[in-house]
Amino acid sequence: MKVLAIGATGFIGPPVVRHLDEQGHQVAVFHRGETEAELPGSTRHIHGDRNNLSEFRDAFERFAPEVVLDVVPYTEAQIRQTAEAFSGLADRLVVVSSSDVYRNYDGWRGESTHPPDPVPLGEDAPLREKHYPYRGYEELDFEYADDYDKILVEKAAKSRSALPSTILRLPAVYGPGNEQHRLRAPLQRMVDERPFILLGETQAQWRWTHGYAENVAAAIALAATDEQAAGCIYNVGERETPTEAKRVQKLAEIVGWTGEVVELPNEELPDHLQAPFNWQYELATDTSRFRDELGYSEPVSWEEALEQTVAWEQMNVSGTTEDDQFDYAAEDEAVEKAL
Repeated sequence: MKVLAIGATGFIGPPVVRHLDEQGHQVAVFHRGETEAELPGSTRHIHGDRNNLSEFRDAFERFAPEVVLDVVPYTEAQIRQTAEAFSGLADRLVVVSSSDVYRNYDGWRGESTHPPDPVPLGEDAPLREKHYPYRGYEELDFEYADDYDKILVEKAAKSRSALPSTILRLPAVYGPGNEQHRLRAPLQRMVDERPFILLGETQAQWRWTHGYAENVAAAIALAATDEQAAGCIYNVGERETPTEAKRVQKLAEIVGWTGEVVELPNEELPDHLQAPFNWQYELATDTSRFRDELGYSEPVSWEEALEQTVAWEQMNVSGTTEDDQFDYAAEDEAVEKAL
């Protein structure tokens, strides 16, 4: 099968391309050429701006993709361009979306006061009622913050009957190379041999589905090459979603940290651990549809995924002296007051 991937040179894209290549598929990657990721030698590169796809129609026709995989469609305009560029050329469009489409995401961020939707969230769970979740957030260093909206991306993808789509709602993705360093906060404290890690009581019981990058990549590659996925929406992520406290405890097992996870009422946490989130709204998703319909299972176990991520993080964790996330004196004081 011929697969053309748009924007597959970042965090998740390269392992997707490797999975496809290992399965014997022909892959072309369309990207700006600013980041030349480590990709299989057989990968074809087409350089250009994804916001001007129509200018590269001839190159796309020469490759003649059967499936187009859009890894980074941030805006409605972008996915409409993708659909227009490949209508009549490709057989299917696979779109990488996000679990931030769900209404609980707005509740978690304090943008909604609806009763929390029950978890795990299935693909038919209520979606956000407000568009453009990051519009107006000047602190975000993100080119498309004002127009980002995966709900509109999904609607635009589904509106093209001539180009059937598959939509994949991704979880919080972690692993080597993740610039968000999702495990850094607890891991740094373990590396610094702190006797305890503080969590607010409600945060400690909160759940958000995660996915290891290699496993998420395998899921994307499967969806791209299985025709049964046409016209479907799938949640992607780990089968089980532990609480934040249990996730930290599992990390402690991997690292060999023998300290204690201490839960305090939210109002007793030091200022640097206060978070502007409503932990009543969980983001645990139900990933069983993807597993049942396409026969998916993770190639990398949870334990191995954490071990590999920890090994990478330990090579990249920085000191705490200039980082206000790690005010250990304030944390000690909070625990002393609680005793």
